[in-house]
Amino acid sequence: MKMPQSKTASLWSAVVAAGNLGSRTLVGQHSVASWHELVQGSLLHGAIEDLRGKSVVLATVDQFCAAAALVQIDGIVRRVVLYPPDLPLEHLAYVARTAEADIVITDQPAIDAETYSVSRVLQCGPAFIPHDVDRSSPLETEWILLTSGTTGLPKLAAHTLASLAGSAWHTDPASASIVWSTFYDMRRYGGLHIFLHAALTGTSLVVSSAHESVAEFLTRAGAHGVTNISGTPSHWRRALMSPAARRIDPDYIRMSGEIVDQAILNQVHAQYPRARVAHTFASTEAGVGFNVNDGLMGFPKEILESNPLIDMKIKDGTLRIRSTRTAARYLGPGSPTLTDAGGYVDTGDTVELRDGRYYFTGRRDGVINVGGYKVHPEEVEAVINRHAEVAMSLVKAKKNPITGALVVADVVLKAPEAEGNSTLERDILHFCRRALDAHKVPATIRFVPMLNIGESGKLVRRHA
Repeated sequence: MKMPQSKTASLWSAVVAAGNLGSRTLVGQHSVASWHELVQGSLLHGAIEDLRGKSVVLATVDQFCAAAALVQIDGIVRRVVLYPPDLPLEHLAYVARTAEADIVITDQPAIDAETYSVSRVLQCGPAFIPHDVDRSSPLETEWILLTSGTTGLPKLAAHTLASLAGSAWHTDPASASIVWSTFYDMRRYGGLHIFLHAALTGTSLVVSSAHESVAEFLTRAGAHGVTNISGTPSHWRRALMSPAARRIDPDYIRMSGEIVDQAILNQVHAQYPRARVAHTFASTEAGVGFNVNDGLMGFPKEILESNPLIDMKIKDGTLRIRSTRTAARYLGPGSPTLTDAGGYVDTGDTVELRDGRYYFTGRRDGVINVGGYKVHPEEVEAVINRHAEVAMSLVKAKKNPITGALVVADVVLKAPEAEGNSTLERDILHFCRRALDAHKVPATIRFVPMLNIGESGKLVRRHA
């Protein structure tokens, strides 16, 4: 069954149009379904008609349930909010009010309608039930993604399926042999982009679970023949530390979400020499900006002008993006303006031009001030991560009465038994002094067994 594809098609009709419904699968930790089952059945117990024209918060823990629900409700509801499972439920009432939500879809029994300011809570069931829904006049559903807010409350960025899907409105001729996966959660932009790519291009997809270890996920991904896989550099550093890294043999690897340094590019290529390794710039508000496929960190200056569909520029040292892939606005009274007068999103990512290539230096709001000198933690991490004994690192500020702050670093070693080696600590510091200005060199290095990675796949950054 083929249906015409357009930027206003619903996700359901686009999945049908992509084809391969019986031969491609959606694989969760405990559930597997063909895409045919996803379009012919529902986990919402026949309640889809009750959702028509409503504003809905999708607050499931399980990614499989979320994916199945999105296929069913896009084009039916007027708005769907993707509530990440790592976001505390204490914010759910605020999100529901801001999104004018009528219904919460969940797999969590603890959520009740009165507490969270909605008229109904709909449970996502364990089994598909056949249903017949009129999809002849689909709505253009508004998709709401949550981002970190400066007040502690999340910001609600409004997208459409068209802005989120970008250029993925086609069926890949080789799609029958492609199996996508990602370390990301699909309620975050990086994971949602991969889910939509698989849905719209006719490929299978293996989704991760917050309840499984890195080794368990890699083993499961390998067992299902994953060919294409994405994650943040932190995801990949942690994966390469696991013996289960050899369980997968991908054709294509993509990194995004954090600054990609040369060390992780080289390490991933060494582990998977036959894979194409790329990195992508994207953000929740700005959408996908560009891909870099030359195996080098940073991006060529020419990329700023090479995509006719996306306008990019550098202003005041940060990357700005304008395109049809950017979010339309933030929801809620008093929300900040998302774009400037020219329609550009300020990504907040700072860059430097060196020898015809731009290099990301860090986040504008993440600078450490050491006696009036600015230090980007990511720049220091990139140096530490080049050391042969280092698996990954986290650089942060420590308060100091004289300089205001000092740079300190937590370091995970490739060989944990070397953690007590003071000679190695001095060697890493010497390594930093050769590559960095004095104010950027860590005052202390602490060897730790692991670093915290949030559900977004990024290192959790807090002051020491």
